[in-house]
Formats: sequence, structure tokens, C-alpha cells
Amino acid sequence: MTTAWGLYGQSLYDLAAEEKAEYQIMEEMRVIRGIFADNPDYVTLLCEPSIPGKTRIQLLDEAFRGQIHPYLLNFLKILVEKGMLRGFSTCCKSFRSSYNKDHNISEATVISAVPLTREQAGALQKKLEKFSGKKVLLTQKVDKKVLGGLSVEIDGKLFDGTVEGRLDELRRKVTETVL
Repeated sequence: MTTAWGLYGQSLYDLAAEEKAEYQIMEEMRVIRGIFADNPDYVTLLCEPSIPGKTRIQLLDEAFRGQIHPYLLNFLKILVEKGMLRGFSTCCKSFRSSYNKDHNISEATVISAVPLTREQAGALQKKLEKFSGKKVLLTQKVDKKVLGGLSVEIDGKLFDGTVEGRLDELRRKVTETVL
């Protein structure tokens, strides 16, 4: 199910792609998302219906005019005018998803008990690129609950090579054999 925010993000992407500005806008969206996360009071102010719309739009202009692509600034203004700014994060995800699809990129998350070395991460990235046929952007997460092995999620598929995952698979096979 596509949300209104997802559709807004897709629309911005389509416009940005026509102008060959999709990478620039995607990076600016990432920065603004961080600014919003670090300044929740600013977002609350921009969403406050008791503040006139012109004033809220002026706040955006003062903060971002000349600093970000005009399409992105106008997009933020639309979200503020429609009371939809809190969905900006979802817009960013939709935009990035469209970018990745058009540029043959997959995002993968690897979870391990300890951080992977640069060599291990590079080797895993190469294997995933060969497997997926796409350029892979690898994100690493450490989870102390993982006793050993790796868990990798790519393109919505989970590959569980953790000790716990392997033991669960072994239990399932034993149960199937016994029953």
C-alpha cells in the first residue's frame, strides 16, 4: 500500500530525474532529515496550525533558500502547507527507493556480533553484488545477541547465517524427520 507521503516522494523523484538532479536532491533530503531529527522543536513549529502558513513558509525560506535545490525547498513548502511535514521521512524513503531502482542499486544490512573488518565487508559486498547483479550499498549493524555468523537482508530477503538461525533450521529439520 502506497501512502500519500510515498506518492509525494515519488513525484519529487520524477521531477528531479527529469532535471538530472536526483542525486543532489536525495543527498539534501538526507541532510534535512538529520536536521529535522536533531531539531524536533523546529518541526513542531513548522507543523503548528496556529502559526499562519505564510510565517511557516517564511521560516523555511530563511533556513534553506539558497542552501538546497529549489525543487526541494518548494516540496518542503507544499508539505508544510498541507500539514504533511511529519511524513517527510517516508517521502525520503520513497525517493531513495526510486533512485535505487533506476540506478540498479540494492541496499543490504548485515548484522553480526562484532564489527566486520574492511576486508570482510568488502568481500561480502562483492558476493552480494554478484548474487544480486546490482551495486550494493552495505550497512553494518552490531548486535550482541548474535553469537556468531551473519544475518543479511537485501532486496527484502533475509539470509540468516547466524548460529541461532542455523540451530533453528536444524531443529526444524529434526522435528520434520521425527514427525
